Amino acid sequence: MKANTKYARRKFLKQAGIGFAAVIIPIAGNYDLNKNRMKANNKMYDVIIVGGSYSGLAAGMALGRAMKDVLIIDDGKPCNIQTPFSHNFLTNDGNTPKEIAALASLQVRIYNTIKFLEGLVTKATKIENHFEVELISGSTFRTKKLIFATGIKDMLPNIEGIEKCWGISVIHCPYCHGYEVRQEITGILGNGDHAFDFSRLISNWTSDLTLFTNGVSTLTIEQSESLSSHKINIVEKEIQGLNHTNGHIKNIIFKDGSEHHLKALYAPAPFIQHCTLPQDIGCELTSEGYLKVDAFQETTVKGIYACGDNVTKMRIVANAVSMGTTAGMSLSKKMILEEFN
Repeated sequence: MKANTKYARRKFLKQAGIGFAAVIIPIAGNYDLNKNRMKANNKMYDVIIVGGSYSGLAAGMALGRAMKDVLIIDDGKPCNIQTPFSHNFLTNDGNTPKEIAALASLQVRIYNTIKFLEGLVTKATKIENHFEVELISGSTFRTKKLIFATGIKDMLPNIEGIEKCWGISVIHCPYCHGYEVRQEITGILGNGDHAFDFSRLISNWTSDLTLFTNGVSTLTIEQSESLSSHKINIVEKEIQGLNHTNGHIKNIIFKDGSEHHLKALYAPAPFIQHCTLPQDIGCELTSEGYLKVDAFQETTVKGIYACGDNVTKMRIVANAVSMGTTAGMSLSKKMILEEFN
C-alpha cells in the first residue's frame, strides 16, 4: 500500500512539473537573450539551431553536454500544434506534444551554455569561415556551425474543414494514430498508385475502410479489383467538405449533397519545406523534396546540419529526437577534432 502511494505521489509530482513547465517555458524562452540583445549580437556561437521543437532540442542537449555554446531560435509554431496526443515514443506514449516539448525544454535548460530566443529567422549567410543569421526583427547572430530543424509544411487539399480536423481526426500516419482509431469507420483520401499502396497498409487497422478518390479514380483495373476483394470500397464523388465537431470528423459531405459517415480519415498530403533558407544557402534536396544529409546529418553544405521532418518521411517524435541527437553528437565531435588540430 505504501509503495503504491509513493509511486502515485512521484507520478503526480512529475506531471505537475511538466504542466508547470508548459506554462512558464514560453515566457522564459523570450527572457534568455532579450535582456541583453546587444551582447548576444556580438557573440560568436559554436552552433545556432534554427527550430526548437523535438529534433532541435535533442541536438541542443547533445551539444550542451559537449560544452558548446548554443543558441536555439524558434518561432513557437510546431506543425503538430493541433495534435491531441503523441504515440509510438517510448516513455512518452500518450502524452500531449506540448507536455513532451515542455519537459524536453526544461531538461535542455539545465545546460548553461544553451540559450533560447523566440523569433523567426529570415536569412542565413555564409561569411568566410562562419555563418550569420538574421531575424525578422533585424537582429543578427553569428555562429561557427548551423543546424536546421525546421520541419515541413503539409499542403492540404481545398476541402472545407480539413484544416480544423488535421492531426485530430484527419491523420497522416497509422503508426502515430492508427491504434487509437482501430476498427473504426475509416476513410482514405487519395488516388492512384500511392492510394492503392496506402489502402493495403491501413487495412491492417480496420476492416471498415473506404477509399475516397475525390473525383474519377486513376486506379488500374487490377488495383480496383484487389481492393474490392478485400472489401475496401472506392468512392469517386467530389468532396465539398467535412462535417466535424471541434476537429472530430462526423461526415464527409460531397458536392452532390450526399454524405458518408466517418470516424477517421487518412489524408497523406504533399509537402514543402517549412523553411527555404537551407536551399537559399546551397543545401541540396532529395528527389522527394527532403534536405539531403549524410549518415551524420550533415547537408551538402559543409558546416550545415539538418534533422527532423525536413530530412525524412519517418515523421514520428521518436525519430525526430534520434536524428537531433545524432546531429548534435556528430557536429560536436567534428568541432572538437577541428579545434584539436
